Amino acid sequence: MNHYHERILVVEDDKQIQSFIGYSLETAGFPYDAVSTGENALQYLVSEPIDLMLLDLGLPDFDGMEVIKKIRKWSQMPIIVVSARDQDKEKVAALDLGADDYLTKPFSAAELLARIRVAIRHLYRQGNNNESAIRSVGELKMDFKKRIVYLEEKEIHVTPLEYSLLLLLFRNMGKVLTTQNILKEIYGLNYGNDTRALRALMAGLRRKIEKNPSKPRYIMTEIGVGYRLVDE
Repeated sequence: MNHYHERILVVEDDKQIQSFIGYSLETAGFPYDAVSTGENALQYLVSEPIDLMLLDLGLPDFDGMEVIKKIRKWSQMPIIVVSARDQDKEKVAALDLGADDYLTKPFSAAELLARIRVAIRHLYRQGNNNESAIRSVGELKMDFKKRIVYLEEKEIHVTPLEYSLLLLLFRNMGKVLTTQNILKEIYGLNYGNDTRALRALMAGLRRKIEKNPSKPRYIMTEIGVGYRLVDE
């Protein structure tokens, strides 16, 4: 069994689900603690070293969205929302507030652990001030210094906007980026909410990097939410 040093805080008031998550983490070798309210979670974070949070939104004292807001005022620790709320607007709201990922109940232990490992890798990338000049996933590679994109070791031509989009995805590899977040980063704060240009931009980029754009390998669509660059 692996033994991880990253400590996880489980914030979940349903004891059955809390036990399931706890067993999954323990079996995988993750140290963890569990609390049942938002207030207890915030108090715990002040006094204990926690690296990642699994957060239910439907807490008995106050909404999990409030927990995300409060934490993001002083910490960028990964937050994975685990919730029975499966409406797209709830997912978008949580991600736009600063959550790193969203799992809808019920979910498998394998899916939970995969998302945790992706969040941890993203955390370490953020903490590395000396960003690697070259990043890759599968046969897709970016050279940040030369501003070149390679597919299967061959340079491919991308437009400046396509490069900016791919760069944003690479720098957030494995993390869901909401459509609104991408629009803001690519087109600017005053662009608005029209997603047609982004859909066209994404379609063009996929035609260049995906063997089958209708079944993408690299850039996944999170329906109703946004996009994610896979983290292999």
